[in-house]
Amino acid sequence: MRINSKFRPGSRLIRLSSPLRAVIHKSLIFILISAAISFMVLDKNKSTTIERTSVVIADVFSPILDFVSRPAASINKFLQGLENLSQLHKDNLRLRAENERLKDWKMIARDLGAQNRVLKALLGLTSDLPPSQVTARVIGDAAGPFVRSLIINVGTNRGLKKGNAVVSGEGLIGRVISVGERSARVLLITDINSRVPVLVESSRDRAILTGTNVGQPKLLFLPASADLTEGDRVVTSGHGGVFPVGLPVGTIINSGDGNVLISTLARLGRLEYVRVLVFDKITPPDQN
Repeated sequence: MRINSKFRPGSRLIRLSSPLRAVIHKSLIFILISAAISFMVLDKNKSTTIERTSVVIADVFSPILDFVSRPAASINKFLQGLENLSQLHKDNLRLRAENERLKDWKMIARDLGAQNRVLKALLGLTSDLPPSQVTARVIGDAAGPFVRSLIINVGTNRGLKKGNAVVSGEGLIGRVISVGERSARVLLITDINSRVPVLVESSRDRAILTGTNVGQPKLLFLPASADLTEGDRVVTSGHGGVFPVGLPVGTIINSGDGNVLISTLARLGRLEYVRVLVFDKITPPDQN
């Protein structure tokens, strides 16, 4: 038997579902159009919406973030404390070692001080009283081909006398050769008329420092057996009672051909302020 197609069971369902599919298609188109319009509106106002949304999210999650970040900060603080503790430990060890070395030097200094007192007692030596110091300003420079001297702005009004030693922060400059009430003239150690009893600090060889008028003074009357080296420091010996013992003068720069020159520690060409060492008792040298 042949069955006609119009009487098939599925054909009726297909015919009934066609209007429903049309409705669904139209609805989907409407939904898509509405979504597109909504996205366009949101895109136009996205800055305000996103900003408000981010603020709300930050407010909601800030307690959680704060709670989570605290352990990390605590760990960093703890690690920094450990690093500081390690550095303090190293510094403590270094300071302890330095303290032990200082204790050793203190013991040596005490022993040397005791030996010095014993030797002074055996020799009958008396301790020299330190001189008082008067600060003066250089107000004149009489440098010339035949003289090297300065004029300072203090005199007898501050207790100055002939022969007082004059120094700068670096070392010996010269001595007072004439004194007024409010001024004094200082003969520099580079002047050809200057004579200063000195000794070489390392070898203890004694000599007389004399000026040359050309910048570097020289040593005279050195012992024949003097052992000198360039760079050796020269200080005052204190002989004659004019200069205190141990004032720095300069260093040896030439120890050949019997002509020993000295580079002065004081910069004699750039003096503005000087100090005069004033003794209660002083025997000035004879002046020519």
